[in-house]
Amino acid sequence: MAIIYICRHCQHEIGKITNQIVSSSMLGLNQLSNVEKQKMIQFKANGDMHIISICENCETSLTLHPSYYELEFFIH
Repeated sequence: MAIIYICRHCQHEIGKITNQIVSSSMLGLNQLSNVEKQKMIQFKANGDMHIISICENCETSLTLHPSYYELEFFIH
């Protein structure tokens, strides 16, 4: 089982945690509401957990172009 962070905009793998025992509080997931958890956490058939986040490049684009926040996806 791996915990994989994926950018919600460009689908780039931001990071991966493997072969370690971590709790949801160590990852900060306990601070999310149930709705946020449903939007941000995906469990895959192979046991992996994908956490949807935003990478640094997309964050920079959002900062430079605030209107992109209105879009679900701005990179095609």
